Amino acid sequence: MRFGFTTGSCAAAASKAAAYMLFFGGNVSEITIKTPKGIDYNAEILDTKINKNEVSCGVRKDGGDDPDVTTGAIVVSTVRILSVDNNIEPAEIPEIIIKGGVGVGKVTKPGLDQPVGNAAINHVPREMITAEVTSICEIADFRGVIEVTISVPGGEEIAKKTFNERLGIVGGISIIGTSGIVEPMSTQAILDTIKLELNQRRVKGFDIVAITPGNYGLDYMKKAYNYDLDKSVKCSNFIGDTIDMAAELGFKKVLLTGHIGKIIKVAGGIMNTHSKMGDCRMELMAAEAIKSNASAEVAAKILECVATEEGLNILDEAGILGATMDNLMNRIYGNLKRRAGEEMEIECIMYSNDRGELAKSKGAEEWLISLVQEPEQ
Repeated sequence: MRFGFTTGSCAAAASKAAAYMLFFGGNVSEITIKTPKGIDYNAEILDTKINKNEVSCGVRKDGGDDPDVTTGAIVVSTVRILSVDNNIEPAEIPEIIIKGGVGVGKVTKPGLDQPVGNAAINHVPREMITAEVTSICEIADFRGVIEVTISVPGGEEIAKKTFNERLGIVGGISIIGTSGIVEPMSTQAILDTIKLELNQRRVKGFDIVAITPGNYGLDYMKKAYNYDLDKSVKCSNFIGDTIDMAAELGFKKVLLTGHIGKIIKVAGGIMNTHSKMGDCRMELMAAEAIKSNASAEVAAKILECVATEEGLNILDEAGILGATMDNLMNRIYGNLKRRAGEEMEIECIMYSNDRGELAKSKGAEEWLISLVQEPEQ
């Protein structure tokens, strides 16, 4: 299946092209950037408008074979010189200010990638835009301040087909992406890949396997346990299916590790953690908080949260974080054990980006240590 490029890649490419034309003139029809994934993106440049101190141009979003509602949208970057400062040392980078324009959402609730009030342009796209514009400024020997405004004509209508409003992003779409590319999400292809990875480990003779939804918490696991999450089988949202396949292949033990944003859903018996399949994260957190003697006011605050990390702060302030996480883990472990059946043992570690480990089942740490000590590790 054909991969595509993220809105972040589109914004970075459009910004680079606009900066180039701003300093060197001409009309650029194509520009190349390198995505964080290491793959070159050769972007066609559209709708160029050139003025004395600013240039705007667009790149059409191509999501490849992924069913992405933003495919076909034009991501526009307007690059403008705000000031020139010849007193800046040549070795110093220029200042790049990144703003959101029409069709780009604004963050209105805490707990997201950007703080409240910022344009919903995530940190990796911001880094990509800054790097590409800075590279052109260095060639032009420009020292001063550059303003980059990202807009998406029609973005407000596109956003109505997303979860943005529910998350607290209003007025348009988000400019996102961590790798710069969009990998097509064929469910069967993902499941086939998961089973292949499980089988590869099983045929080597291992009867224990670690699974994880993704690489959230990679740094924490490395620091806390010297465990590389890249060695785990990535189960994506398919926690239940992966447990079933592990049992079918004859594994005796499964260790699930993951970020609370995914793992908490298992407490409610949700074994496919995609938001389209079900999302009761805050309801589950609030319910277990009440069991830990939370007040009605604390429970209500949790229910208003859009992200689990924000809910953790409320629990901590109420002095019931540890008790609530232990309650959640008991629920999670019970549901995992029922799914695994009698022939296979299962353990779990749950953590957050900011706080590290939140809770773990009884045998989880011992199993993880044994995985770390494997020759492959």
